[in-house]
Amino acid sequence: MANMPFNIEEISEQFSLKGNFTGYEKINNGHINSTYNLIFDEDGQVKKYVLQKINTNVFKNPDYLMSNIVAVTEHIRKKNAESNVDCPERRTLRFFPCLSGKYYYIDSNNECWRTYIYVDDVYTLNAIESAEVFSNAGAAFGEFQNLLSDFDGSSLFETIENFHHTASRFEALKKAIEKNKAGRLDEVKDEVEFALQREADTHILVDMIAEGKLPLRVTHNDTKLNNILFDNISNKGICIIDLDTVMPGLSMYDFGDSIRFGANTAAEDEKDVSKVSLSLPLYEAYVKGYLSSAKDALTDLEKELLPFGAKIMTYECGIRFLTDYLNGDVYFKIGYPEHNLVRCRTQFALVKDMEDKMEKMMEITKKYC
Repeated sequence: MANMPFNIEEISEQFSLKGNFTGYEKINNGHINSTYNLIFDEDGQVKKYVLQKINTNVFKNPDYLMSNIVAVTEHIRKKNAESNVDCPERRTLRFFPCLSGKYYYIDSNNECWRTYIYVDDVYTLNAIESAEVFSNAGAAFGEFQNLLSDFDGSSLFETIENFHHTASRFEALKKAIEKNKAGRLDEVKDEVEFALQREADTHILVDMIAEGKLPLRVTHNDTKLNNILFDNISNKGICIIDLDTVMPGLSMYDFGDSIRFGANTAAEDEKDVSKVSLSLPLYEAYVKGYLSSAKDALTDLEKELLPFGAKIMTYECGIRFLTDYLNGDVYFKIGYPEHNLVRCRTQFALVKDMEDKMEKMMEITKKYC
């Protein structure tokens, strides 16, 4: 650690933290941001905080980023305090300002840092071990939506422009087809035809936003299982983390993306598409958990469109993989030359299976509304 170009203790002193710094531990599970556990002594009691270096190559505007995160977490904290839930301090991340009053600190190397409270007695999961786990995940993200149902989503900054604007993603695909930068168009004619046949779907949700039929919500936009802290004793999801992509959006986005990755019977890059299908038992488990928390916060139209949300998020992911493959693999990391094409085919196979099962998905959803 001596060779690091920054001093963790000196950086921690820039934040309004109680107690005396006694040490730190590197956390190695971050994908984008470098993260450290800070250990403080406060009147003989061990107090832990999390210090995180923000990757400004990915998140270029820390003012917008932290404004969104602090607004959302403070709203959740206030709602939890009003409802008298157990241990409200463990149910959302709490960020600390630095001495300047901002919620991030720029060091002498122009690195950007933030600090938040360490949540004790929790664990994370990387794989869905059972329908019960997936249902608990649904309940956690449903509660996230419920607690933010009276938050004005339009007040948030759009830190990644048009992130889930499917019509814009479709236009990007058409440009990639036209330019054929990597010379791969001839080998993906079936995939291109599949995508183009569903152009009308790309406008449904964005048109409803424009027409005022759907409310703009706060969306997490990265609803993976490992972004939930589960309580060691109850095994319930109590805190949603990794809030960097919190933005205005639709409830169907977060719901749909959870189903896309969680209810697929195969891996995202499974080469044998015959193994790809939507697990209806897992779909039902998630719906049951999600609507147990969120159903009173959503409009009837939002609930009706949840199954379509699963399909359109899967389709959108598929066309993004296809676009990147046509452009020469410039966005997503790949493990081999056809990786993005394999991912695209997996997503499209899941879309087709969802279309075949859409009536059943709608029946299941209605059952819990």
